[in-house]
Amino acid sequence: MPTKKKNDHRRADGRKLDELRKICITPGVAPAATASVLMEAGRNKIICAVSIEEDVPRWMRAQKITGGWVTAEYSMLPYASEERKRRDITAGKIDGRSQEIQRLIGRSMRAVIDLEQLGPRTVWIDCDVVRADGGTRTASITGAFVACRLAVNRLIAEGRLAVNPIREALAAVSVGIVGGQPMLDLAYTEDVAAETDMNVVMTESGKFVELQGTAEEHPFSKHELSALLKLAEKGVAELLKKQRDAIRSAK
Repeated sequence: MPTKKKNDHRRADGRKLDELRKICITPGVAPAATASVLMEAGRNKIICAVSIEEDVPRWMRAQKITGGWVTAEYSMLPYASEERKRRDITAGKIDGRSQEIQRLIGRSMRAVIDLEQLGPRTVWIDCDVVRADGGTRTASITGAFVACRLAVNRLIAEGRLAVNPIREALAAVSVGIVGGQPMLDLAYTEDVAAETDMNVVMTESGKFVELQGTAEEHPFSKHELSALLKLAEKGVAELLKKQRDAIRSAK
């Protein structure tokens, strides 16, 4: 009887170890925004919208910093998960997790956008999670890039930008070790059971923007790290193709 290969193992949702969840990126879901997409990754549903403000933050003017700025806000709607999440406005402050994620989204986009070429304007990225099932931060980054690219395309078409300030594409994906097996794109039930989980943000040229990796119970080895990064590379390459398809479909 033939021995199964590692990536032939099936997960609870039927995927192989190195398989992404079903990805769907739908442009134009928030007409009032400069650009928007609905980012779906498995059961995750996230609206990523970009608005352009023809001004820069006060701290940039005060410090006489030229160019523009890119910033993000992230929010999980109260009904996005099985257990209702209280709105930040009710608590009187943004929770630590949301703050961490929106900073990650902003850093990721600024890593591939030339702020000088952007000019004296602010790109606001809003990522609102309608349905959550693990990996919302990485899905938000992947969707946010598409919304940013569509917003830039619109500014160029309207004559408000002379050149494209985006240096290259980027996407993000989660990986982890669950039951001793390296896996790509963890759903919530896998994420909570992971011995190691990691979020990887990568550019189209294969450079890393951010690596967030944590061992929950057992430290991970260099060999396991290498296996996780290889999975992330594969996943990001597939996500980049989905992004290109979505951008083309919006024309």
